[in-house]
Amino acid sequence: MKKNKLLMAVLLVWFSFNGFSQEQLDSISKTRLIKVSTLGTGIYIGGLSYLSLVWYKEAERVPFNFYNDNKGYFQMDKWGHAYTAYYQSLGAYKALKWAGLSEKKATLYGGPVGLLFQTPIEIFDGIYEGWGFSWGDMGANAFGSALFTSQQLIWNEQRIRMKFSYSPSPYPEYHHALGENELESFFLDYNAHTYWLSANISDFNSKQERFKWLNVAFGYSANGMIKEFENPQFYRGETFPELDRYRQYLLSLDVDFSKIKTNRKGLRFLFGALNCIKIPFPALEYNQMQGFKFNSIYF
Repeated sequence: MKKNKLLMAVLLVWFSFNGFSQEQLDSISKTRLIKVSTLGTGIYIGGLSYLSLVWYKEAERVPFNFYNDNKGYFQMDKWGHAYTAYYQSLGAYKALKWAGLSEKKATLYGGPVGLLFQTPIEIFDGIYEGWGFSWGDMGANAFGSALFTSQQLIWNEQRIRMKFSYSPSPYPEYHHALGENELESFFLDYNAHTYWLSANISDFNSKQERFKWLNVAFGYSANGMIKEFENPQFYRGETFPELDRYRQYLLSLDVDFSKIKTNRKGLRFLFGALNCIKIPFPALEYNQMQGFKFNSIYF
């Protein structure tokens, strides 16, 4: 459950820092830098306090232990970790740019923030019963931050963005572990999640001038998953139905809202927030059960 709630964490951080990106300076503003540092520190300490005083409150401390969940949920949770770290790093970079730091310093100081924010979660997992430190999660966290940082250092922009889309699945009807209402299912049902790498076409092809906002997106999802490694055989005294667990690979189009120019601050803020979400488009899908299929619209 904790892993899924990382999505909420990234949204909170993203919306907090996104507002800083509206106006940038040519030199460092001590006032703005103090604001950024205070907010970032407050979020970090608040997150640690929540983990220590609320989330793990009832859990028993144990010697530091490890947990290999690399095969769990067909790695969907790993994509969630990477996505979260990516946007935490992007948000920190934008905040530091707003405070007047140079492009290089904002990238080097902001880039590792996603990994820095995520690491305590894994450390807490390692010292409480029922969890364990996951090297797979740490690798995914590092990948998300590195994806942001490397692009910013090479291109001074994000040509390939991580994005997320959600479409309710039928699986919560089978088992309460996937949520007993729509809000719980949003966080607990990995079958409903899709993660994307969305690349802007004009950034890689200078001849594409007409639709600069157009992206091509490569998506990954999975279906049929009730439990982490395998589905239960029995549930509430009855035989559990056999559900096929399978991966999905997708190719679709998308919108890069950063390419849509506007002088309105409200719209710039909205476009910045929308750019972490994959816009519904038709999609070509390949999955292990049906082979290739075309979706007239994929959410």
